Amino acid sequence: MVSTVSSTRPGYRQLLRTPGALSFVLAGFAARQPFAMLTISIVLLVQHTTGSYGSAGAVAAVTGVSMALFAPRSGRLADRFGQRAVLLPGVAVHAAAVSALALLALADAPLWALFAAAVPAGASVPQAGAMVRARWAAKLDGSPLMATAAAFESVTDEFTFVIGPVLATALSTGVHPAAGLVAEAALSVVGGLLFAAQRHSQPAVPESAAVAGGGARTSALSVPGVRVLAVAFLGIGAVFGGMQVSLTAITESVGQPGANGVLYGVFAAGNMLAGVAYGAVAWKGGPRRRLVLGYAALALATSALWAVHSLPLLGALGLLVGLTIAPALITGYTLVETLVPAAARTEAFTWLTGAVALGQAVAVTVAGQLADAFGASAGFLVPPAGTGLALLVLVAVRGALVPDVRARIAARGTRGVGHRQPVAVD
Repeated sequence: MVSTVSSTRPGYRQLLRTPGALSFVLAGFAARQPFAMLTISIVLLVQHTTGSYGSAGAVAAVTGVSMALFAPRSGRLADRFGQRAVLLPGVAVHAAAVSALALLALADAPLWALFAAAVPAGASVPQAGAMVRARWAAKLDGSPLMATAAAFESVTDEFTFVIGPVLATALSTGVHPAAGLVAEAALSVVGGLLFAAQRHSQPAVPESAAVAGGGARTSALSVPGVRVLAVAFLGIGAVFGGMQVSLTAITESVGQPGANGVLYGVFAAGNMLAGVAYGAVAWKGGPRRRLVLGYAALALATSALWAVHSLPLLGALGLLVGLTIAPALITGYTLVETLVPAAARTEAFTWLTGAVALGQAVAVTVAGQLADAFGASAGFLVPPAGTGLALLVLVAVRGALVPDVRARIAARGTRGVGHRQPVAVD
């Protein structure tokens, strides 16, 4: 087995000393914060206006499906024309669509009208997380710091999910049912503009539509490993979606709706803490094996959620589930850098982000229907079902996660020869 890192992994301090990194990290954090508020804000508003968790989950699901379908296209356009060119019109469309969705819900519009507004709201979600990861990959191509960057981004993502649901819940339950969505739209514009202003750090835009070597530009999804990772990330999305709807339902059922954001924040905090620890360890095992083992732990941790009815115990178990998500997420994102050429990385990252959104969309729909039909805890059956199915696929076709070393060398050419690291295959 070949180690992916030296005995001492470069740390977060060294990572943040990368020239230009701090500016796009801070702006990227502001740009991705609204996404952590979107689903829960929709669920809270639509459930308030319709009285149905099933309807609320369905509207949120349409948003997620739309994002999953359009995010890779957004990533591909960003690879081709530059992130700023995609981000600026995207945040304007998103703010308008989310505002329309909120107004329609408050006006007691029919469900089909909410679905219609949810489509552009999801399609235009700013892909800030994928864009930040693409900037790291462009700056650190071949460097051992790339694994640290993947861990750092997972921590950043989860920190937004510590803040976002709590903020959205507080606004929606304490100020106005639509306040969470209004804040999400406003923050999307502000954060998107701040991130778009960081022009100097965005990946270079190819001079033509052809990739290096004169070949035709192909989709990142044509890489078998990306398809396998997308399936794995569908299962992770099932955890996020199932937790969001089920925690909302169970806290409402016991008369403590304000506890929803706290419980989801604890779940996200577990993910964040695990990400910090994961990035600080000098792993000697290959990423493919770490992904399978980490995913198995996630599937096991979710299996007891449906049986817990006490909010304190649910918080403790949610923390455990959060602790097991980070290893799978970080390893999956790290593998992208070894599997996909630089010209398609933003698209590859958006396929994974879209897979999480699609899994979340299916999960909120199914969990909402289960909660309506069988009680608040029934929705917790969705996370173990989603992760269990994805684990079976991951184990069966994990061989696709071995990088094509010859293709990677051809894509890089002579760039980065001095610091190219050996590639782990297990």
